[in-house]
Amino acid sequence: MQPRRLPSRTNRRGGLLALAGMAMAGTALLARHHAKRAELDHPPLGRFVTAGGTRLHYIDRGAGRPVVFLHGNGAMVEDLIISGVIDNTAGHYRAVAFDRPGFGHSDRPRGREWSATDQAAVLSDAFRLLDIEKPIVVGHSWGTLVALALALDHPDQVAGLVLISGYYYPTPRADVVLFAPPAIPVIGEVISHTVAPLIGEIMAPRVIKHLFSPQDVPPQFTASFPVSLTLRPSQIQAFAEDSAHMIAAAEQLSPRYPCLQLRTVILAGDADKIVSHRQAQHLHTEVADSRLDVVAGGSHMVHHIAPERVIAAIDSIAAELPQWER
Repeated sequence: MQPRRLPSRTNRRGGLLALAGMAMAGTALLARHHAKRAELDHPPLGRFVTAGGTRLHYIDRGAGRPVVFLHGNGAMVEDLIISGVIDNTAGHYRAVAFDRPGFGHSDRPRGREWSATDQAAVLSDAFRLLDIEKPIVVGHSWGTLVALALALDHPDQVAGLVLISGYYYPTPRADVVLFAPPAIPVIGEVISHTVAPLIGEIMAPRVIKHLFSPQDVPPQFTASFPVSLTLRPSQIQAFAEDSAHMIAAAEQLSPRYPCLQLRTVILAGDADKIVSHRQAQHLHTEVADSRLDVVAGGSHMVHHIAPERVIAAIDSIAAELPQWER
């Protein structure tokens, strides 16, 4: 009787690699299926415009002086709609909200830089195509960097700024290390299309709770925000890229803040667990024509917990601008 020959170490390793490859392929197929399902369950709420070579999704409501809204990292126009600031603004102004490149239903072509400055250039073109003349630009969180880039690089296209819970000056951030890996070339593609959606699904409730803390997550946000859209590989990569670019964006833009000549209202919550309100206080000292509004006990999601203060900020800037005529 011949002794049984055990598999060689090379064969065992090859078998394990084959199993791992099959598992990764299966996970990628599952992620793709879930992404398509999410897009069917949450179709676009607005229209599309191709600006700067990028197809952007936007909503456009109301009439009068234009007010443009830019959401934060990982979010989309639904966040702004749920907060109520869009409908409240549209009662007196033309309210336009964009899905920034890579988020919601907007594209983010690969092989391009997507810094705050690059995103601002695309939006500048969109303003021209959609006849959005000198809007008041409202940015939340990462969207404040794009709003500031618009004001600094395209000053003739912006009438004023409302900046909410923004990150303006470079500081060490643990979340950059945690969330940036899907932005790594090649490896990031694999992560985004395999394990990242599964990890994101587990982490999402905790992340959302942290965004709103110390306030509770509003029931309407829980019921209406399309979390499944945020877990698509394409949006995970956009989120990771914005996370990776955040510190660099603040480094590039912050030396230019004293040059801003626009009317600016800066809002922040003093209990914000994502970005310290000290950033807002610092920006206020550097922007000559600015007003600071700190919400006592407020979270990062100021537009949800105090939407009336966002509207008041828009009104205060509009009141100081020349009469709007169309």
